[in-house]
Parts: sequence; structure tokens; C-alpha cells
Amino acid sequence: MAEQASSQAGTAGLQDTPQQMDMDFGASIERIDSWIDGAIRLLPNLIVAVVLLILFYGLGLLARHLIRRQSTRKQRDNLGEVLGGFVKWVVILIGFLLAATIVIPTLKPGDLIAGLGVSSVAIGFAFKDILQNWLEGLLILLRQPFNIDDQIRVNDHEGTVERIENRATIIKTYDGQRIVVPNSDIYTNAVLVKTAHEKRRSQYDIGIGYGDGIDKACAVIRKAVAGVAGVEKEPAPEALPWDLAASWVTIRVRWWTHSRRADVVQVHASIIKAMKEALDEARIDMPYETNVQLFHDQTETTDGDRGAQREGWPAPEAGTPRPRWQAQVERGASAKPQHNAD
Repeated sequence: MAEQASSQAGTAGLQDTPQQMDMDFGASIERIDSWIDGAIRLLPNLIVAVVLLILFYGLGLLARHLIRRQSTRKQRDNLGEVLGGFVKWVVILIGFLLAATIVIPTLKPGDLIAGLGVSSVAIGFAFKDILQNWLEGLLILLRQPFNIDDQIRVNDHEGTVERIENRATIIKTYDGQRIVVPNSDIYTNAVLVKTAHEKRRSQYDIGIGYGDGIDKACAVIRKAVAGVAGVEKEPAPEALPWDLAASWVTIRVRWWTHSRRADVVQVHASIIKAMKEALDEARIDMPYETNVQLFHDQTETTDGDRGAQREGWPAPEAGTPRPRWQAQVERGASAKPQHNAD
């Protein structure tokens, strides 16, 4: 009975009085004390979880270091950087999951992974472009459609690949500018790798006169191109008759050089100079474009008759029509009345 009375008295003391501020410091202290007791009980688990997390962090750094070192040996530094960073964070995430289960024993790893799976879907939609560029950058590094220092053209951009990052590929243009191309654009579009092979073929069309010998001109051109420094001996340069244009015969010249753009441009300029000098020395004409204009009298007797009117060249088989004025004079003369002498 005494315990019941004291309990009722305590309950009455804890009742909230309207419009009054209750200052029950005993309850607050009791709650803080329960928190401290809980922390003390969890302290060993916290220490083990922190140690485990530090251990997995070190394992992640070690895994990244090993991957980067192995990639460096194979001269694939960019792949080691991207793949090593990915493996590091995977190891750290595993360590975090294990540490969380140690701190909270009632937490099941399966439930936590399921929760992360649901949240990862939402994160994937929110960061779709970033994740897409990262994944496609990793695929580019794994498949290696081109390498660092390769010269490529993607869309309207052309230059030398400086590095491949998580999100984008860095290209340096030939005039010293930098282009940041998203990896998704490179992975989903056609890419022209100009230095994929050691040699590259170039060509140039040059015209000679219709009165010049085609065989002689081709021989002169081939000899001039073969003598230019930087032109590959095999395959040998070619000079092929390619077109009968309005004012000249087109000769298509083809040759092989190293695939780097600097070699292609320098050799191209030297070949044009060598062909010009060789054709001049051989007295082979390189004609200008020629236009022929024909003029004729628009007041002929057949003017207006589309079946007989002459439009220019060649002349009709019956001969050139007489001017209209001459026909009119003759008709006027024949129309005058003739008078008898008597």
C-alpha cells in the first residue's frame, strides 16, 4: 500500500499543469544518463567498427595503388586511374556496410543492401548523365578504340587526345585550343582515328593541257613526288588520269606518308611545289579555266523560227542565214513596179 501511494504521489507530481512551465530536471538527467549508458555499452562496437572502417579504407588505397601500378606497366595510366578509383570506393563501401552491422547488430546486411538498391535507382535517375559518361569512359579505356596522343576527329572536332577522364575526353586542337568532349558523345558517335595506322594516303588533283601527252605528264609527276622527302617508297606514288574536264585533263596524284598531321601537311606543301617545277621544266601546260563565248546576229531571217534559227555553234548545213536587213532590201526591190521604156 505504501508503494502504491508513493507511486500515485510520483505520478501526480509528473502531471502537466496547464499554462505553467514544468522544470523537471530529474527526468532530463535520467534521459541523458540513459544515453551515456547506451554509448558506454556500444563503445566496444564503435571502436571495432572504426578500426574495421580504417582497415577497409587502407585496403581500398592498396587496391587502387596495385591497379595503377599494373596499368602503368602496360602503359595504360588512364585506365588505372579510373578503374583504381572505382575499386577503392567499392572496398570502402563494403567496409562501411560491415561497420554499420557491428554498431547496430539488429541491422541486417541484406536489408541495408536492398535499401541501397532502391536509393541507387533514384540516384541513377538524378545523376544519369554523370553516371553514363563515367561508365562509357571506363568502356573506352577498356576497349581502347584510340590511345593517348592519337589524332582523332569526332563530330566537328579534331585534334590530339591528351587524356581520358571519368566524365570527358580532353582533346588539344592543332592550333593549340582545348576541347572537352563528353564520353557519351565519343561512345555513341563515329570517331575517325587518323593515327590508328602508321601510314596515311593523301591525294591531289592537277590539270594538264589537252595538247600534252598524258603518259609523259604522269611519268614526270611520279618522279617529282617520289623525290620529295617524307614520301614513303612503298606503296609507291601514283599518277592516274582521272577526268576530262572542260579545259584540262585531270591527273590524280596519290602518295603515302606518316599518319601524323605535321608530316601530312609538310609533305603536301612540298609535293605541290615539286610538281609545279617539274611540269614547267618539262614544258607541260597547266591551263587556266577557259570560257568560250559565241556572238551572232540576232536579226536573221529565221529569227523566231525555233526549227531553223541558229543558236550558235555549229553553223547549219544549208549555210549561214542572211541578215534580215538584206532580205528586206531584196523584197522591197522586187515589190517596186517596173515601167516600160515607151
